[in-house]
Amino acid sequence: METASKVMDTIGAASGNVPVPYPETLTDDEIETTFKESGAWGLYTSVDLKGCNPATIRDAEKIREFVIELCDRIDMKRFGEPTVVHFGPNDKVAGYSMTQLIETSLVSGHFANATNAAYLDIFSCKEYSPRIVAEFCRTFFEASSVTTHILFRD
Repeated sequence: METASKVMDTIGAASGNVPVPYPETLTDDEIETTFKESGAWGLYTSVDLKGCNPATIRDAEKIREFVIELCDRIDMKRFGEPTVVHFGPNDKVAGYSMTQLIETSLVSGHFANATNAAYLDIFSCKEYSPRIVAEFCRTFFEASSVTTHILFRD
């Protein structure tokens, strides 16, 4: 399994956008602490999955199950039910897309049938553990690789 993680080199702190050093090797606890101390407005994690189980990414009920369990794992209160819709104007982008409003923002994703890939976004003004998110996503969709990007939003 290939795992990659990229984190912004600097994060604008709330007080005048002063750059804050942010090494790629931070633990989830350090990410959450830095997020709180920086005064950032939101924590954003993108999770790109390759080599997903084709049956899982093509099953609307499994995708609903995924987002409900993800929100429970990171202690995010869902606002309404997940929306899962299959569409795409051509084979390259056809697949399910999912959105789940949470009280502190949004979880969304797109599942690409042609490549058995998933592209997930978790954004919240409440802290959560990005690496736990990425590993849960990888495991749930049985992906052969995962790439994460973690950003603080000002």
